Amino acid sequence: MKTALYIAVMASVTYLVRAIPFTVFSQKIKSRFVSSFLYYIPYAVLAAMTVPAIFYSTGSVVTAAVGTAAAVVLAYFNMPLIVVALAAAAAAFAAGLFV
Repeated sequence: MKTALYIAVMASVTYLVRAIPFTVFSQKIKSRFVSSFLYYIPYAVLAAMTVPAIFYSTGSVVTAAVGTAAAVVLAYFNMPLIVVALAAAAAAFAAGLFV
């Protein structure tokens, strides 16, 4: 019984989080500031979740920094995502062998 209640509460909270913006923002947003702010929120949240995970994943700040630097450099040169990910992992692994 408690499990069904938990599922119902989670379903209603999820629905409200998705439905409230449609009711509040029924018209097109005309403010350039608010529009720009809302555009960049997903990127900011992704960065806020990813960056700490990067530095806690290897157990060493040095290897994480080397992997991150490799990823940033390759992403700057518009390399494909798989290349960036594999090169960052290889750089972190290689740095771990020497540190």
